[in-house]
Amino acid sequence: MSNNEQPTRSSRRQPDEERDEEQRSGGLVKKIILSIVGVVILLIVAGAALFFYYASSAPKISQSELASQNGTTIYDSQNRVISRLGLQKREYAKDSQVPATLKHAVVSIEDRRFYKHHGVDPIRIAGAATANIFGRSDGMQGGSTLTQQLVKLSVFSTAASDRTFKRKAQEAWLAINVERHFSKNQILDFYINKVYMGNGVYGMQTAAQYYYGKDLDQLSLSQLALLAGMPQSPTYYNPLSSNTQAATRRRNEVLNAMVRSKYITQAQADKAAQDSITADLDSSHGNTSNGDVNVDEKVIDPYIKEVLANLQEKGYNPYNDGLQVHTNIDLAAQKHLYNAANNTVPFQSNQMQAGVAITDPHNGQVVAMLGGRHTGNVVYGLNRAVQTNRSSGSTAKPLMDYGPAIEYLQWPTFKAVQDTKFYYPGTSIALHDFDNKYKGTMTMRAALVQSRNVPAIRTLQDVGIKRATTFLNGLGISQKKPYTLQNGIGLYISPLQVSAAYAAFANGGTYYEPYYISSITTQDGNVKRFSSKGHQAMNKATAYMMTDMLKGVFTDSQGSGREANISGVNQAGKTGTTNYPGGNQSGVMDSWMAGYTKNYSIAVWTGYDRPQSASPISDTYTNSAQWLYKSEMEYLDSRNHASNWKMPDTVEAVRVNGKRQLVIKDSKWALEYAAIDDDDESSSSSESRSSSLSSSIISSSSVFSNNGQEQNSSSTTTQSSSANTTTPNGNAANNNNNGQQTPPSNAGGQ
Repeated sequence: MSNNEQPTRSSRRQPDEERDEEQRSGGLVKKIILSIVGVVILLIVAGAALFFYYASSAPKISQSELASQNGTTIYDSQNRVISRLGLQKREYAKDSQVPATLKHAVVSIEDRRFYKHHGVDPIRIAGAATANIFGRSDGMQGGSTLTQQLVKLSVFSTAASDRTFKRKAQEAWLAINVERHFSKNQILDFYINKVYMGNGVYGMQTAAQYYYGKDLDQLSLSQLALLAGMPQSPTYYNPLSSNTQAATRRRNEVLNAMVRSKYITQAQADKAAQDSITADLDSSHGNTSNGDVNVDEKVIDPYIKEVLANLQEKGYNPYNDGLQVHTNIDLAAQKHLYNAANNTVPFQSNQMQAGVAITDPHNGQVVAMLGGRHTGNVVYGLNRAVQTNRSSGSTAKPLMDYGPAIEYLQWPTFKAVQDTKFYYPGTSIALHDFDNKYKGTMTMRAALVQSRNVPAIRTLQDVGIKRATTFLNGLGISQKKPYTLQNGIGLYISPLQVSAAYAAFANGGTYYEPYYISSITTQDGNVKRFSSKGHQAMNKATAYMMTDMLKGVFTDSQGSGREANISGVNQAGKTGTTNYPGGNQSGVMDSWMAGYTKNYSIAVWTGYDRPQSASPISDTYTNSAQWLYKSEMEYLDSRNHASNWKMPDTVEAVRVNGKRQLVIKDSKWALEYAAIDDDDESSSSSESRSSSLSSSIISSSSVFSNNGQEQNSSSTTTQSSSANTTTPNGNAANNNNNGQQTPPSNAGGQ
């Protein structure tokens, strides 16, 4: 070897360094792998510990709970059962009565590995997760086994609040225990007899009778496949619905799943798939009958309909969760209301409809509700108590016009308002009242009691749309489109909204959102209670002054609600009527009565569902709303009499032109008048009943127009904004006008 070929020291070090570097790199990778493995093991241990911690608190489950047929029970406010979902006679199928074909169908579509796992199936969970991630599914997306589904139906609810790791851990633990104590056949029998099958039917044996009028062992392969597939979505796959394509598709999915599981041949599946999904359906629903609830479902139908919708909004499934639902319904009041509307109160015809809502001003509880009258055998039909496509007429005036005027402008009840010719700004169309007359200058109290339209709209102009909208929002009333002047004499709101809004006047200014359910108890014994948290929608002065004026609607000689007056009952309220839109037809289209005591707020709408094709409501039967209100309020107050309202210390009673009026203390109007003692409020609740009071006005004089309406010429009571002036062409000027207004399609009348 030549000197040139001798290895240098550095070249001899290079392999050693590379070897060391490789060893160091390998050691680092090994450490990383060990760290990852350690973390995974730690997570598994922690997860297992958490699983067993949650499992230790799992509720107990008995055979009776597994075998019971689910059904939500609904109670009234006195803890009496008023409804059970699934009122049909339930037939429990014994194992010998359940065809093997049905069991094969259920297992194929719901849990293909049912006979291989022990309650929880890790392979199924992994497969479901993969399918959901990549959007692939064979109709079996869920990771829960049939046993887990049975446990959920027996103990837990399907509410979103129950979809937690704790609930899943407890569900899995109970499923493992169920598998230890019961055979696969028993578990299948429990499931087949428990699942919800649509139309209030629980269990596949009852479903066989309800849909086909036969027992399970008499059904064809096609029919059994449909029943096996329905529990995933009973309403959607219902063969009685108009969407038969969905039911057909689901039936075929089950047949194909049975082929994959080798329970039937492809030829058998193809033959069964040719059967019409509606073939052999039994319209008489076979051997099913009503249940044991001793309440006519027609009486409580509208209330129960809203309860079910409310349950679903809260994330519960009332048909599968086996809930105990306690509601706020006063069953006696509900029965009286139903009987009054259908039997005792006169209406123009049986086709004339009504919608009524009653709330408790103390808390917002919905006490009773009428969805319609003479509705036949329809279940969960149109609920006119929550329908919002009819104008409320003059019941809007306290809510949008006069309430905000007191709240924001501090108007006294004697504030002068103008009932003079009025054109909607930007138009040549005049606003009229029911009598096509104008009464000149009058007080706000008189204008409200007599339900004059023009003063109400002029008041709204003074208030401004923005402030009126704020006031309405505080009372739970809103709409997508901006409000306009015509809404001041007609809001598109439901009787329930009117009742809840007027309840704020009754209780001193607090608005409570109306609610039906007081508590929900799930199958595992968990109780969730509900209430409505109120907020101050107006000050006490506004609520009291509005109430004081609205008493006169019943008692004043010119009040629009005299037909609803009840001797000895301390009540306040407002009527409302609407005309046909566009002047296409004369007469009244809708008639309303809204009123309240301290204990109840009632709103009544009456009219026809299709007013354009019906005769107008005659003058006589515009009173049907008042008669129905009177019947119900008289009954309610006789059971729970309400005292009179007490004047808050922010309000003063004064005499104006010899009549008792109210004013906000320390307002600019209060400074002009001397306060009077107001001990006997009930004897001076309206202008006409206080005419004997002597005048104690500091600085005012009064004159009367030819029609006898009061006109006040004092500097305080004739103060008015541009809304109370009239331009030479008759248009009302208004600096607060929110753009051009169009005339109302159905102006509010009395």
